[in-house]
Amino acid sequence: MRVRTLRMMAVLILGAGSLTVTLAQTKTGEKEPPIGTLAPPETPVREVKETFFGTEISDPYRWLEDLNSPEVTSWMHAQNDYTREVLERIPNRDKLRKRIAELDDSGVRVNGLQSFGGRLFYLKQAAGEDNRRLYVRDGRGGAERLLLDPQTRTANGVHYSIDYFQASPDGKLVAVGISPGGSENSVLHVLNASDGKEAGPSIDRAQFGAVFWLSDSHSFFYNRLRKPAPEDPRTSYYLNSKDYLHHVADDPEKDVAIFGNGLSPTVSMTESDFPFVSVPPGSKYAFGVIAHGVQNENTIYVTSLDSLHDAGASWRKIADVGDEVTGFDIHGDHVYLLSHHEASRFKILSVDLPKDEVAHARVLMAASDAVITGIQAAGDALYVQKLDGGLGKLWRLSYDGGTATEIRSPFEGAIQEIFVNPTEPGVFVRLASWTKSSMFFHYDPKTNTMADTKIIPVSPVDFSGIESEEVKVKAADDAMVPLSIIHQRGLKMDGSRPTLLHGYGSYGYTYDPGFDPTSLAWLERGGVIAVAHVRGGGEYGEDWHNGGRKGTKENTITDFLICAQYLIDHKYTSPRHLAGEGTSAGGITIGGAITERPDLFDAALDNVGMSDDLRAELQVNGPANIPEFGTVKNRDDFKNLLAISAFHRIKDHTTYPAVLLTTGINDPRVDPWQMNKMTARLQAATSSGKPVLLRVDYDAGHGGIGATKSQHTALLTDQYSFLLWQLGDPEFAVPNGGAKNAVAKQ
Repeated sequence: MRVRTLRMMAVLILGAGSLTVTLAQTKTGEKEPPIGTLAPPETPVREVKETFFGTEISDPYRWLEDLNSPEVTSWMHAQNDYTREVLERIPNRDKLRKRIAELDDSGVRVNGLQSFGGRLFYLKQAAGEDNRRLYVRDGRGGAERLLLDPQTRTANGVHYSIDYFQASPDGKLVAVGISPGGSENSVLHVLNASDGKEAGPSIDRAQFGAVFWLSDSHSFFYNRLRKPAPEDPRTSYYLNSKDYLHHVADDPEKDVAIFGNGLSPTVSMTESDFPFVSVPPGSKYAFGVIAHGVQNENTIYVTSLDSLHDAGASWRKIADVGDEVTGFDIHGDHVYLLSHHEASRFKILSVDLPKDEVAHARVLMAASDAVITGIQAAGDALYVQKLDGGLGKLWRLSYDGGTATEIRSPFEGAIQEIFVNPTEPGVFVRLASWTKSSMFFHYDPKTNTMADTKIIPVSPVDFSGIESEEVKVKAADDAMVPLSIIHQRGLKMDGSRPTLLHGYGSYGYTYDPGFDPTSLAWLERGGVIAVAHVRGGGEYGEDWHNGGRKGTKENTITDFLICAQYLIDHKYTSPRHLAGEGTSAGGITIGGAITERPDLFDAALDNVGMSDDLRAELQVNGPANIPEFGTVKNRDDFKNLLAISAFHRIKDHTTYPAVLLTTGINDPRVDPWQMNKMTARLQAATSSGKPVLLRVDYDAGHGGIGATKSQHTALLTDQYSFLLWQLGDPEFAVPNGGAKNAVAKQ
């Protein structure tokens, strides 16, 4: 993995164990009770009160945070059993599941391409394969060979997935991170690229990996978490990780710590910072990169690679947080920095080593209307990735000081990933759009052509009848919020279309166009899918990010609501047929939307969502997220967190929409208790009579990360059938009314 962008830390992860459960099933021949008589388990109220800066906060479900409690475990099982009973009685679910499975198993998906030593490495999932597997081929035209199938490690109902990989410069070895049950708790393995066999001992506690090989192709730097003691608090899990130097055949317990808190008198670092040593292939320099939690801006040090044998190297700082650098790469003695300092949409700076630093940098590419989202240094030029009006653009900036030129793309869409080898000319680019499947191209600077590598066959799923629109919706403060809308061509807009509106809006991430064949199961029924590019994301650069962060975070919610209103006003749908969805930090978005305007939505999906923001910093990765959301220890931050905390926004006796909440028991990013508490509070407060369901996957982690194809099909079947039932599709109408909610014991 080379340093192309330093936003890899934007959502920190943690490790978790894996549990299995057998779901309750109705015995054959038993008469099922009407769905309208089903009710969720009762949830006791045990109120806890706290005072923050003179404001008293009541928490009726604090007890649901204890995931080690047998009572909480039983409650989660009971909730999930209730959810299964309800969902499995929706008519035509099996027909829908078969269609989703057919679409999900169509075509070939490839990502993570790398080219080293004349070999291509990539992750691939073909038809009939339930998980991503690691493949290699000798040259672009060589025969494909399977290196690693993580499914062969499945045991006791727990699946394994590949989290990351990095090939050595000579292409003979590859480091691979593998974890169980979606936990992202990676164990690092080194494999021979010739036969896939282990080349040395494995390394645990390597969640982030961040493997940077040396030129000898037998040594690399990597990040390793410390081994926690039983008495350590959960929030200490990520403290004081270190970067180590590892020789492939050596015992990792004897590896030398190279970079970390307290190791060097020339480096300033705190216990909550994350240290990484980056060695771009072929460079004589090593870079010490400090990631400050989820903050995009990093501190960067440099030293001579020859001097880096232990923690005694002398590091020199070339950029700090105030320089607002979020990514960099190097060619020769020139370091190229991506910065938003006084340039919201980013600029590219050039620093000459070994003496200079960012204070003496020259502007290589000034900020413009397009947002610069990434830079990579190939053998021939610096390749620059931009986002312009929602479309991905690729530019080439020659090292000889010539004019930057735009590379013509084969079709308009999003650049989903790019890869360059610093010793070779050209760039690999993966492109996709809302309606066109992913394709991997290679740009050859000698011929100035972009050729299809043929690594990804054209998807057999026909999207020719689907179109996408890009509009902008004016917010109350006159901000123009981008809104993407996908639907059948010529669809009659009469306000009756089942519509699913997605929103995220955190960390400066952009919600780029992407091709999802399974979405056709929704679209072909006349449904509409929309994406609100709300503030907090990065669609318009750092100003757009800061417009939905900490004190301005409520803009994320109101932007989502104005996009919902636009869909209603323009007759795509109506409140009776509109659903909203948010995932992870998007739980703030969807939770805020349904509590602020429950009348706009008939249903909602809250996926592994942040819900109780006053308690979020007590999660394992909570301290690292303070730069994005704030801390209750600060008066202003507390007020901001209370304002956006969906759990605290819920009001009793309110007609909330139907809600399906999901969590994975191994989630390392958003603790499952977040969904526990949100579920309990909504079930107790809603007066609409519509179901509030908690879906728990006992072999899953955060959202779809590390999930198998069959898990994705199962989840989407539950979500789509739930929404089609609630939004009024007659084929999914449930006899005898809907599930009802129990009132919590007082």
